[in-house]
Amino acid sequence: MALSKNRIKYIHSLEQKKNRKADKVFLAEGPKLVGDLLGHFPCQFLLATSEWLSRNRPISTVTDVTEVSEEELSRASLLKTPQQVLAVFRQPDEETDVSVISRSLCLALDDVQDPGNLGTIVRLADWFGIEHIFCSPNTVDIYNPKTVQATMGGIARVRLHYTPLPELIRSLKDIPVYGTFLDGENMYGQSLSKNGLIVMGNEGNGIGKEVEALINRKLYIPNYPAGRETSESLNVAIATAVVCAEFRRQAAL
Repeated sequence: MALSKNRIKYIHSLEQKKNRKADKVFLAEGPKLVGDLLGHFPCQFLLATSEWLSRNRPISTVTDVTEVSEEELSRASLLKTPQQVLAVFRQPDEETDVSVISRSLCLALDDVQDPGNLGTIVRLADWFGIEHIFCSPNTVDIYNPKTVQATMGGIARVRLHYTPLPELIRSLKDIPVYGTFLDGENMYGQSLSKNGLIVMGNEGNGIGKEVEALINRKLYIPNYPAGRETSESLNVAIATAVVCAEFRRQAAL
């Protein structure tokens, strides 16, 4: 079956959040990413080259499969270099269970704006075994195509919940809430818990004042050597990696 202009138009419409939200779908591209997601999300339809299909058939979980040429895939793809396969998946129903914070280590993101940063943080969370990320409503959409690609499949194992962070933190009772600040305590001299919430802030402004006032454990990532002139701050994804690594290091002791 030939690839229709309407289907190409529909795929490109998914660059817009309002269209993704209306149909509760998202787009993923590439053999590794699509392969990871096929076992976790219902697939609405899939486009692939004969090369990909010859290695992956039968696909029992997908009923709408279209074989396309490289040229057709190039017209449908949002990537500069199309990667053999493109699929549209159904978004899962969002269920926010804050009790997971009392039982495990979770992340919270306060207005993170860059799709690449969010995708990288999801990938990091997947690596460090963090299964839940709570995002402020103004944090970039997890289903932004650039974000989905940057997760490298982590979106299959990490659940994101969009919720007002001040309300979330106020609902937590006797649970440590961490955040990174220039005036915080040196992270490497602190005893860090195996459960709780780690808040990471906006790329330019850090953690907002309302959320900051509710954080009960302020941490600082020291530069080296202490006192040396350096850049003002770390990229939020890099800072998240450093913090998560120390939490998991201490948990393993």
